[in-house]
Amino acid sequence: MAGEETIVSSVAGRYATALFDLAREANQIDAVKADVERFDALIAESADLRRLVRSPVFSAAEQLQALTAVLDRAEIGGLAANFLKLVTSNRRLFAVRDMIRAFRELVADYRGEATAEVTVAEPLKDDHVAALKNALHAVSGKQVDLHFKIDPAIIGGIVVKLGSRMVDTSLRTKLNAIRHAMKEAR
Repeated sequence: MAGEETIVSSVAGRYATALFDLAREANQIDAVKADVERFDALIAESADLRRLVRSPVFSAAEQLQALTAVLDRAEIGGLAANFLKLVTSNRRLFAVRDMIRAFRELVADYRGEATAEVTVAEPLKDDHVAALKNALHAVSGKQVDLHFKIDPAIIGGIVVKLGSRMVDTSLRTKLNAIRHAMKEAR
């Protein structure tokens, strides 16, 4: 599988594969996935945590001290916490979101599921989420786990990435296509 080889060849992929193997051996895939996704959500919500994760200004010791406090407060422990602390000690915290994304893909592949990244201008209603899941299940033949990103810049519509396929029906893309066509018509 070319997609799996791509995951493993990156730094993030190697770390994600190691975490996945440890979680599978310990029979803790669900617990580890929940913990790393909770940490990923914390990064998405907090500008200060994003800065801590991305900035090379902080030493490994400073990052580890701050990360330990965040993990304790978020009640993230066990294998996931040890993994995140190791990543920090190895000065790879800047790539942790890619590691989490690769870990999700490994878990989905292990379970025979597919993961779709969905970008929308505003949150979808539950019945629309269910309809989207059903449509993607029909296309892929797999159960599809949706990961949403809210981006008001797309104005409207939806962008769906499922594996190597992408469907972009956003209003922003359509307006850009019209603008390009108008320039060529001159």
